[in-house]
This record gives sequence, structure tokens and C-alpha cells, in this order.
Amino acid sequence: MDKFTTLTGIAAPLPLINVDTDMIIPKQFLKTIKRSGLGVNLFDEMRYDDDGNEIADFILNKDAYRDSEIIVAGDNFGCGSSREHAPWAIKDFGIRCVIAPSFADIFYNNCFKNGILPIALPQEQVDVLMKDAENGANARITVDLEAQTVSTSDGEVFSFEVDPFKKRCLMEGLDDIGLTMEKIGAIDGFEQQAAQSRPWV
Repeated sequence: MDKFTTLTGIAAPLPLINVDTDMIIPKQFLKTIKRSGLGVNLFDEMRYDDDGNEIADFILNKDAYRDSEIIVAGDNFGCGSSREHAPWAIKDFGIRCVIAPSFADIFYNNCFKNGILPIALPQEQVDVLMKDAENGANARITVDLEAQTVSTSDGEVFSFEVDPFKKRCLMEGLDDIGLTMEKIGAIDGFEQQAAQSRPWV
């Protein structure tokens, strides 16, 4: 998993509440078990018409936001079904951070497991970031995970809370497999001992 330390990038404003996981990645794209290739279908029903043509006024189809690395969204982001394909699609598009007043619990936890930092901030602070994001490529938001701060393009700084364990995992690039591999010495020792004490197994 990619490490997350500091990110400065273009933020796409998505002022919608209750963005559910079916909006993020519709059900017809859930057949794959790969984490790659889903970015092209992120927000598919909002990005494309029935003929597969881009809908020009959707935020990620605008030239200023095609390279967005941050989404600033409305309340209750990631609600709905618990599909892990949602953070897969977000990450594959290139988004590393989502900022909103609140998140659905399962989506929130899945983000950390996939190298995405979800940041919950008070609505008034999200409003400031949303307005800043509306300036497109002329405004870049900075997220500092070590300091736990988000800075607007003009230097206004907001602090956020994050679980210390989840913070460590993101900063060190550790998913569940990576965490397990940290214990490889103990695992190998257990297996050797088990083989000696129970050779019939």
C-alpha cells in the first residue's frame, strides 16, 4: 500500500449529501476482484450519459479537475452498501483524500485499508474548503497527516482527528497483509515449534 504523509493537490468540490457507494461505483462494476481498473467508472452514472459520452458539467469531467487528488464532499459520504470497490475506484482514479462532515462507518474504515485518508471536519470548515476547491487548478489544498492539518490555498489551517493506529498504518503504508508481515518472525517461530511438538499435523 502506498504511504500517505503529505499531499498537496487539486480538490474537486462535490457538494452532495448522502453520496452512497452505488453512486461511487455502480453495482454492474462489482464483478472484478482486482483493485485496479475501476477509476474509469468512478461516479459512472454522473460522469457518462447512456451512450458512454462524458457529461460535460460533472465536476471530474471538467479540465480543471481531471487530475484531482482530493474530494471535498457533503455529509454522510460513502453510505449505502459496504462494497470495498468504492474506495478501490476512488484510489484508482487518483484520489488519496476525501474531506466531508461525516462518513459511513464501513466506508470510512475501508478507506484506511486502501491508502485513502478520510477526514471529518465541521460543516463550516468543509464549506471554506469547498469554496476554495471551486477555484480549480488555481487553488491547491494541502493535507499533512503527521501534523493532522488541512490548509487552504491561502493558508487557512484546520486540524483534524485521526485514530493513532490508522494514522500509523497510512504513514507506513501498511494494509492488513503488511501488518501481518510485521509479525513474520513470530509466525515462523510458532510454525517451527508446532511442527516439532505436533509432527503428525
